[in-house]
Order: sequence, then C-alpha cells, then structure tokens
Amino acid sequence: MALTIEESKSGEETVVGVLGEVDLYTSPQLRTAILKAVPAADGGVAVDLSGVGYIDSSGVATLVEGLRSARKHGKTFTLVAPSRAVLQVLELTRLDQVFEVR
Repeated sequence: MALTIEESKSGEETVVGVLGEVDLYTSPQLRTAILKAVPAADGGVAVDLSGVGYIDSSGVATLVEGLRSARKHGKTFTLVAPSRAVLQVLELTRLDQVFEVR
C-alpha cells in the first residue's frame, strides 16, 4: 500500500499527516518528511498517525529519529491519534512512555 503524507500548520505546530502503511519500503518517505518539517517548524511537530494501519520496526525507528531531531532543534514532537495498530506497537516497545501521545 502506498503512503500518503500531508503537511499542514496548526498554530505554531507543523502537522505531518500520515495515511497508509509505514514499513521498510515507505519509512524513508516518512523520514524525509519529518526531518524536513522539524527544523522548519515554529514550535514543534505533530505526527498524525490516525490513518496508519500498519507500522513496523523501520517506521518506529523513523519516529524515534524524528524525536531526536526535534530535541536537537529545541522543538516538541508529538504523536497524534495513533491508530490501534500503531498504539499496540508503541505499547509493546514501551515507546508510549517515551513519546508524547495525544
């Protein structure tokens, strides 16, 4: 399944909306979008994961890299409305305690 990524603004926050499956083949696309959005964001980056039906370890690594980049740039990094599939992976890896999840 293809991955669709849309960027928008919500106040000082840049929202990266993700739709599809984040796996070994599509995670580089998400990585590029997040690493471009972080330094350009006014206040922070929110990644909307409500439309993600599947995420694998490469997708999780991409999110961790985004968090590290945000911290390096002094920005916030939030995961918004993760789908049940994404939330299960985050809970399994205990990353739900590392990321700010709304």
